[in-house]
Amino acid sequence: MNIALLGYGKMGKSIEAIAIDRNHNISLKATSSTNDFDFSTTDVAIDFSLPSTAIDNIKRALDANVPVISGTTGWLDKYDEIVAYCNSKNGAFLYASNFSLGVNIFFEINKKLAEMMSNFTEYSTEMEEIHHTQKLDAPSGTAITLAEDIIKQTEYTNWTLDLPKSNEIHIEAKRIEGVPGTHEITYNSEIDSISIKHTAHSRQGFAMGAVIAAEWIQGKKGIFNMKDVLNING
Repeated sequence: MNIALLGYGKMGKSIEAIAIDRNHNISLKATSSTNDFDFSTTDVAIDFSLPSTAIDNIKRALDANVPVISGTTGWLDKYDEIVAYCNSKNGAFLYASNFSLGVNIFFEINKKLAEMMSNFTEYSTEMEEIHHTQKLDAPSGTAITLAEDIIKQTEYTNWTLDLPKSNEIHIEAKRIEGVPGTHEITYNSEIDSISIKHTAHSRQGFAMGAVIAAEWIQGKKGIFNMKDVLNING
């Protein structure tokens, strides 16, 4: 399989190493300064670029009839636009805020716990996420997914980085050198606290998941996510 890497930072390099180890080829390495996007020998594109370039990257690949795996966060206000664009091209697009198997299991645990805790209004909910200092967006896409899944199960209506109102989940976003990604959700009452936490030890889990998604999407048309890839029914 020939893979175009749209974004060639630390994550792109990790994906490259795993792809080559799994006997794939890299057909394109695009950065924010790349002008020539030659997809003629590409089977799938993996986008881990910047919020400012992700939309153009994804559309270029879809224009070339190349399926796209995207893990770039910070652009999701345009997600519906990309879905419509992909469908208009009869293409294939998969977005995930996190490609790690462990995180996708954590998503399901979070939803189940939120459903259980919705009956106990004496508990308040807060979140903390920690990432490396090179991560540009805050909160992380993973944290937003976790918060939105809690909101669907409870009376919370929003999340915030600021001092929360009674109907808001506070997310504390920290940036610390060398931290691949940590997410913790805590339910607090006057009596006790309940917490669930996922800690990534390296980028390898994210990179492996992205390559597995790229392998999975071959020959498919439509809009997908990691639950489809991992066959996780939440």
